[in-house]
Amino acid sequence: MHSLALTSLAGLLAVPATALSLPPLIPSIPGVTEPLASNAPPLPVLQLPTPPLESPPHDTNSNIRPKKIGYFWTGAGDNVHADFLATYSLDDDTFGELISITDVPTSGNSPHHLGPSLDGKTLIGGGLLSLLKTQDTAYYFDTSDPYHPKFLKSNRGILGSITDEIRAKPDGGFFITYMGSAVGTSPGRLVETDADFNIIHEWPEDVPGLLNILGEQFSPHGLSVDWDANIILTSDFVVPLSILKPTLEILRANTLRLWDLRTRTIISTITIPDGGGIQDVKFIPGHPESAALATAVHLGQVWIIYPFRKDAKGNQGVAELLYDLGPKARDTVAIYSDLTEDGKFAYFTLTTANHVAALDISDLSNVKRLDDPDEDQPIIGPHYVKVTPDQKHLLVTDYFVQTGDIGVINTPADFKAQYIDILDNGALSFNRSIDFAREFGERGGAKPHSAVVFDLTDPENPKYY
Repeated sequence: MHSLALTSLAGLLAVPATALSLPPLIPSIPGVTEPLASNAPPLPVLQLPTPPLESPPHDTNSNIRPKKIGYFWTGAGDNVHADFLATYSLDDDTFGELISITDVPTSGNSPHHLGPSLDGKTLIGGGLLSLLKTQDTAYYFDTSDPYHPKFLKSNRGILGSITDEIRAKPDGGFFITYMGSAVGTSPGRLVETDADFNIIHEWPEDVPGLLNILGEQFSPHGLSVDWDANIILTSDFVVPLSILKPTLEILRANTLRLWDLRTRTIISTITIPDGGGIQDVKFIPGHPESAALATAVHLGQVWIIYPFRKDAKGNQGVAELLYDLGPKARDTVAIYSDLTEDGKFAYFTLTTANHVAALDISDLSNVKRLDDPDEDQPIIGPHYVKVTPDQKHLLVTDYFVQTGDIGVINTPADFKAQYIDILDNGALSFNRSIDFAREFGERGGAKPHSAVVFDLTDPENPKYY
């Protein structure tokens, strides 16, 4: 009977995806909505859907044309001014100079991950908490002029919300993990857009796939695609609604889903026992078995996923412990990662441990740690991490999530973008940073969650990552 009920429900949910973009529920009325936005108390879960306050003036150096550009998807510190994309120079001679600010027409989104299209003409930034103000959850920017991005459009899914990881498709458009359902519960969805950034699918859409995600928590956060091997891995983190008050506990997942890229169907569920939130997964570049690294937050461990091996029961996909990051890494709320393009080095942010770990994974049978786990690094609350296209730096943003009075996750942060040198042996040397809290005091500070780097050093071979 239970199976029959699930099958019936899955059939009802197997509907074609259509993107929505809705206007604000409360329009901007000068002299009327400003006091609402400034004085409204925090509500349980849903927030008053007020428009953002008018953005104050801010000095920029719009005349410089650096070869290396950093884009930071940033929340206003006071949650009532507009969230924005900040464009900075990463060149040595003008490092940290602000080139432009691109506002979105909403506030309080808690800007989350940011990703570029393959041609570098578009960026997409997701809103972690946009749902709480009934706002669109994905924001697109036109970067045809890389020094002066323009807000392009926004939209939302029908079945999913809570936008997380982003991967560009070779034919245009994106894959995006939506960690929650339309109301922030499980199951979430793997969203796909077309080249015009319209949502065309919210996967899975087949009955077996829907039964899979209805049968066990599906809260996809991490996302990695092996285009040559025709597989996708998503990793399940937490049920988004469970981090908001009132809550009995945060519902953390222990699973990843292995997908067939061609059919967009789930092949299998891979479990990391007692993982306590599998926040991230990334394929190892050039690995002969298309192996991937996954982070288990409760355990403070890095696991290796072999997608084509089979377990003792014949299920495709095997997870094995690769490296224990030690006591400092356990229950650090978030562990995010990135790898060098040669697959030799991997980096992990341990958010509440205030630490970035570095591993030499060139020999997976003899992984070497490159950082001192007991060192006090000059960093507070690191989360998003990205190896720059030239492979010489690690760009880390020191901010994860602060839900304020309405939630139970409020990680400490110094709201800086760290530009860390990668040494020849893969180890790290802390060097420079951009202080967002100081830069944007007129917006109550600023919270940079994620970043994209454009490297235009070689005009014939620009790199967008």
